[in-house]
Amino acid sequence: MSDDTIRLATIGRIFRRRWRLLAALAVLGALLGYGASVLFPPRYTTSASVLLPGAWEERELLTQAQVATSSVVVDRAAAALDWNGVSGSELREQVSAKAADGNIIKISARAETPERAQRLSDQVAAQFVAFAARIGDESTDPEAAARPEELRQMVVQTSRRITDLANAADPGQTVESVQARTELEKLRTTLQEAMNKLDQVDPASLKANMVVMGPAARPTGEAPPTRTQLIVAGALLFVLLAVIGHLTAARMSRRPRTEPEIAAALGSALLGTVDVPGERPVHRPGDRGLRARIRRLLGLDVRWDVPAPLTSDDERGRRIRYRRVCARLRDRLPAPHRLLVVVPDGDGTARRAAEQLVAEADGDLSLRVVEVSASRPLVPDRDTESGALVVLGAGDCTAAELTGVADACADAGHEIVGFVVASTVLARPARPAGRPPGDAKSPVAVGDGATGGSV
Repeated sequence: MSDDTIRLATIGRIFRRRWRLLAALAVLGALLGYGASVLFPPRYTTSASVLLPGAWEERELLTQAQVATSSVVVDRAAAALDWNGVSGSELREQVSAKAADGNIIKISARAETPERAQRLSDQVAAQFVAFAARIGDESTDPEAAARPEELRQMVVQTSRRITDLANAADPGQTVESVQARTELEKLRTTLQEAMNKLDQVDPASLKANMVVMGPAARPTGEAPPTRTQLIVAGALLFVLLAVIGHLTAARMSRRPRTEPEIAAALGSALLGTVDVPGERPVHRPGDRGLRARIRRLLGLDVRWDVPAPLTSDDERGRRIRYRRVCARLRDRLPAPHRLLVVVPDGDGTARRAAEQLVAEADGDLSLRVVEVSASRPLVPDRDTESGALVVLGAGDCTAAELTGVADACADAGHEIVGFVVASTVLARPARPAGRPPGDAKSPVAVGDGATGGSV
């Protein structure tokens, strides 16, 4: 699978075969999410809106939003609320402001209860409006208020001067005199319009009075992330990490699965593939430790990265495959036909296939099965055997482990005559009671429906 494209079927196989592990990780993630919700208590958020009348530029609104959350405003709100153990610096972390459309500053507050969030938002908005009004009052001085009146007097004097210039101009009808009087009249009209606009401006309207647009709404639900969201997010995160971990391990797996890869690792040839009917795994005495129990409980003893087993031939077809392997062994071995069958430890499918090979070996073929550790293989020294046969399942051992088995056989004086690949298959339903059982001597036609690869 290391070079295959990850498909939905692969993910589905992970969920089907590792659902116990995924369920345990989901529970663990949910518990961690619950723990996070305890460390971070629920928060409630609400906001109050402040209207700024008049024309405001965008940068001015941003400045007002920063003023609303300034230390001066928040400290005054903290003093007005007078909450025990809560200072202005702590409240600044719970208050935010932003400029909205329509010259509106939205002041948001976050607190442990809905009531405190509502009070905090309303108090900060009120202190912001009061602070802005105070700044406007301080910026208005008597000299600035007297300047418009001085400007009106200057305009009146200028208008009188224009009248005097018009009267002193040449009363004739020359072109120059007419143009001079026209320009003076235009200047008089412009000054008069400026005076009218100045008279329409009220000094009190120069200061924009901010208005709080009603009290903040009391929040009815927690602000995200809520406790439920943290629990669900923790469970989903752990499941997702587990799936990604399985896919990453499969992509990085260096276990040979194809016959050429296994042959290259063992340095030997394939003698055939045999089928082993699937059954519940038998737990050996060495698998009774705590780790083994945990692996069985979580389903880690079930391979997930192998395809679903196919439906095999009937029992007669499976026995034919074993007998053909035995026949090939007789052809390769000198008399007497004695052979050491090497099976990697922990490969239950290969062990059952080796036992079936021993059962099918009759006549002058003698097989002795030994199990060796895949990580540190140790093969018995050669006695009367003419070689060694390796029986293994596809994808159960890495290339390094297979090479180690081959080296161990060579160290013990055994020449590997070949290897057999065992595959788990689904047995066909039992034949009806009226039909006679299959006989090994009866002719059997093995068609294209047979599984297990080449024989």
